[in-house]
Amino acid sequence: MAAEPGAGEPRPAPEGAPVVDVLAPRPVVETAVVHAGRVFDLRSDVVDLGDGGTVTREYLDHPGAVAIVALDDDERVLLLRQYRHPVRRELWEVPAGLLDVVGEDGQVAAARELAEEADLRAARWDVLVDYFTTPGGSNEALRVFLARDLSPVPEAGRFEREAEELDMELRWVPLDEAVGKVLRGELHNPSAVVGILAAAASRADGWASLRPADAPWPVRRGG
Repeated sequence: MAAEPGAGEPRPAPEGAPVVDVLAPRPVVETAVVHAGRVFDLRSDVVDLGDGGTVTREYLDHPGAVAIVALDDDERVLLLRQYRHPVRRELWEVPAGLLDVVGEDGQVAAARELAEEADLRAARWDVLVDYFTTPGGSNEALRVFLARDLSPVPEAGRFEREAEELDMELRWVPLDEAVGKVLRGELHNPSAVVGILAAAASRADGWASLRPADAPWPVRRGG
């Protein structure tokens, strides 16, 4: 018979328990906005962890975002090079954008971002993968869509870019080559890393893992 874990030791999950993330909030004793930002706020919560005591945790209260792995008929993925000031680097990314319109459908937001950033529209949309970008410091939930059957947005309806998006470079990269770039540490944007690897894994399984574009997204803030 296995010995019981001591105080502070990891507790093994019950035999046969599913390995799946679950909603399990701890009581918040106090909460305050430390800084109200333009896009997201810095919030401070005092959390009751039971036997673990009361702790203070600061995190970014974020509206969430969507990203798009746009795959053409030759199985090339679209990458955009954009300057990201916090890391002082130009990163190759997949198209992405904030969910800053309250209640907006995720796929609608993704279609808008694909048109604005890449002058493209897609006839086929699927959910590729969901993830939290930095769950230790932010509640940002991000959904990556797979967009296929692509066509250009007519010139008359194209978005006028500005700021960091003004001089973005666009590149079509074979999916297998993009996977290699991720594994060699040449690509660092989280949506690109997660999306490229998820696309390769799903393709290897005949795309059986794809979910409908309107699949439930309960981890989205307010979802």
